[in-house]
Parts: sequence; C-alpha cells; structure tokens
Amino acid sequence: MADEAPAPPGGAPAQGGGGGGGGKGAQIDSHSHLHESVRQMKESTHKRTITKDALDAHVSGITTPMSRPLSRHSLDLDDYFVGPRDLDGHSKLPYFMRMHGSVLPRMIIPLVCIGAWATFITCISKFVRNLGVDTVLLTVLGFVVGLSLSFRSSTAYERYSEGRKTWCTLMIQCRNVARYVWVHVEEREGEQGKEDLLQKVTVMNLILGFAVAVKHRLRFEPYAHYDDIAGLVSHLDTYAKAAFKEEHLEKKRTSTWKALGEKLGLPFALSNPRKEMKRSDRPLGNLPLEILSYLSAYFEEVSTNGQMKSAVLGGQFLTALAGMTDTAGNAERVLTTPLPIGYNILISQIVLLYIFLLPFQLYDKLKWITIPGTIAAAYIILGIATIGDELENPFGNDVNDLPLDQYCAELGRELDTLMSTPCPKFTDHVDLNKHLNQPLWPLSESGYQEWRERSETDIRSALRTKVVAAKGSAGSVAK
Repeated sequence: MADEAPAPPGGAPAQGGGGGGGGKGAQIDSHSHLHESVRQMKESTHKRTITKDALDAHVSGITTPMSRPLSRHSLDLDDYFVGPRDLDGHSKLPYFMRMHGSVLPRMIIPLVCIGAWATFITCISKFVRNLGVDTVLLTVLGFVVGLSLSFRSSTAYERYSEGRKTWCTLMIQCRNVARYVWVHVEEREGEQGKEDLLQKVTVMNLILGFAVAVKHRLRFEPYAHYDDIAGLVSHLDTYAKAAFKEEHLEKKRTSTWKALGEKLGLPFALSNPRKEMKRSDRPLGNLPLEILSYLSAYFEEVSTNGQMKSAVLGGQFLTALAGMTDTAGNAERVLTTPLPIGYNILISQIVLLYIFLLPFQLYDKLKWITIPGTIAAAYIILGIATIGDELENPFGNDVNDLPLDQYCAELGRELDTLMSTPCPKFTDHVDLNKHLNQPLWPLSESGYQEWRERSETDIRSALRTKVVAAKGSAGSVAK
C-alpha cells in the first residue's frame, strides 16, 4: 500500500513545508475540501458505508486504511423487525400509532389463532350447545396471571437496566484508560517520539476494539473479521483470528418462509444464536480478554522505559483495566443468567390457559362480541409477556434491545476527538489568549494578565468578595 500522498498541483508546497501565506491558503482550501467531502458522504446513497479510507482519498490521496463508518442509513422495512432502534431517530406520531419498536408483528400469528379459537367456541355455543360458564374464573385466574406477568416484566426490565448500567460503566472505564494513555504516557524526542505516537494510537484503537469485541461476544459472534473490528485487531495474534475461515464470509440463503417466520417471531423459524460458536472446529478463545492482555503488555512497556513516570497513575491505569475486565464479566453475567426455564414455561402455560378459557366465560354476556373481546384481551396479555421476552436479553438485535453499535460508534468518535490534538499542556493554555481567561468571572471581567500583575492579597480578597457577591447581588461586575 502506498504511504505517500500525491504532490499538490500547480507547484503548491507540500504539507508541512514552508510557504508562508501560500501555506495558509492551502490550509484553508484543505479545510473547505474536508467539509465538502464530509457533506457529500453524509448525502450518500441508501446503506452505503463510507470509511475513513474514502475520506483520506477525498482530502489528501493517502490510502492508509481506517475503516470506521461515518454515515448512517435510512429506515427500511427490515428495520421494523431487526434492531436495535436508532436513538437519534425522531417520530412525530403518538406512541399508540407507532409500529417501529412495537411487538405487534410477533403477535400476529398468536392473535389469529386465538381469534379462530374464539370464533369456534362462539359458533358452537350459538348453534350447537352453550359452552358458557360462570365468570368466577376470570377473577381467580386473572389475579394469578397478573402476578405472573408482573414478575416476568419486572425481571426482564431489571436485566435490561442492569445491561445498560454495565455498558455505561464499560464506556467510562474505556474513556479513563484512553485519557491515561493519551495524556500521561510521554512521547520521547525524534524518531522515538513518532514511534511512541503510533503506539499510542494503536492502543487507542485497541480500547475501542475491546468495546466492539465485548459487543460481538455478547451477540455470540466469536470471530474477528467483522467490519467494525477487523481493522482494529487484525494485527494481533488471537484465537478468534486463527479460527476464522473464508467460508464464514459466505451468507447462507434464507428461504422466504424462514425469513417471514423470523420477522413474525415464530419459535420454529428462529436460528440458534450460538450456532457459529458450535460449528467452529478450533478454539475461539476470549477476544476481549486477549485485547486486555495486550493493553497490559503496553502498560508494562511504558512503565519499564519511563514513559509513564507516576506510580500513582500507573496504579489508576491498572485499576481501569481491571474495571474493564469486571464490566465485561458483569455483562456476560446478565446474558447468561436468564429467568429460570421453569418460570418461563409455567408463566407461558398460565397465560395461554387463561386466554383460551376466556371465550367460555365471556359468551353468556357478550355473545358475538366474545370474538373481538377475546382478541383484545389476548393482545394486552400477550403484549406484556412478549415485551418481557424481548427485553430479557438486552444485548441482542431486537428493535428494543440496547443500541450497542451506536454506543461503540460514540466511543470511537470520542477517541478520535481526543487524538485529534496533541496532549495538552495546562500552562500553555493558561497563557494562550490571556484576555479570554477570566479567573474571577463573573465577579470580574479582567483577564489573566491583569490579575497576574496584582498582589496575592488582592486576589484572595476578590475570592472572598466573590462568595458574598454570589449570595447578594450577582449583577454588579467589578472592573
């Protein structure tokens, strides 16, 4: 792969060269070109993936591969059935009119069956023999069904909430490690400094790669060839990389009936989510743990060669790495500790028994209205049970699951922002633009330079005055 950018046309100075005003003009043109390139990429066609590789080609011709997507795709039919939902999306429809995120598609077949059953019982009662019974069962069984659904919903949402808290903690730990690396690992002089910079960028990519690897592990995707992680960890020697085969890239054709059954949530049409792991004939390892081992090896190196000089910061670095391990383990705990199968079976049986007994209890009072009445009651009861089933695994690909892809993309943008500027030195930013640094604002609009020329007594007196002024009149501004 070529690492050299093409020479600028018209004899313009190359990047980093001299040229005074010409260099400034080239910089302005470069920024204009960058904004125009980003704008064009955002207007890309449906489901087109724009990578930083393409952005580099637009701006400078550099072909260094950087494969983090920059664009989003619009909503299509599949997005109504496959998620997670886009949190940045906005709908002006009231909730009761929305379909995206609703569990109604998964309830169509059960509701049709229940409607047919209610119609059958009603017709038998009307034309053959009255099958109506006393409604006392509505009260007795209704109480039991209510308790069962309440227990099912509360445990499902507890897992959903626990999953969100766990992922938030993971994001925090990743940000902490990234900050320690970028700010507190010193870059040496000369060629060593360039090597140090590239190593730090590699470590930042591994931090993002860890989060993405955890996401794939929670979704039973055991390899390292996926588009959002291949460019981050492909240089590492991992079991996930060694177990990969070209045949894993081949997508098996899904029949129309199976695809329809998956969209409608029919159990017999759903594939085993662990099938990729079961079909592997090689050890898959634990990719997040292997990435953490490389991060620990980096810490060992910078501690040995003196790039991280503070032992306290070193301890915090190791604590953050331990926190990443802990949160990944907590996420796996949420995933692998569902509601016991006995509870799920019993609750499902109780719900279906109650619904199938409804036509017998409603016929005497509702007659033909028994049919829509049973369907309406079934929609309410099955809806609560279905949403509980969908929320039980918050890390999957259902519409109501946690948007882990967006969380990882957000972390990637944050790390890019952190790496976009050199490690800041506080004294430089204090002295730079001194007139904008107003230490005593809003008590005083005087700048840093003016206060530096005053005595320490004046500064401390102003600080005391600031407390009094904050309690009294905050409108007066000292000059």
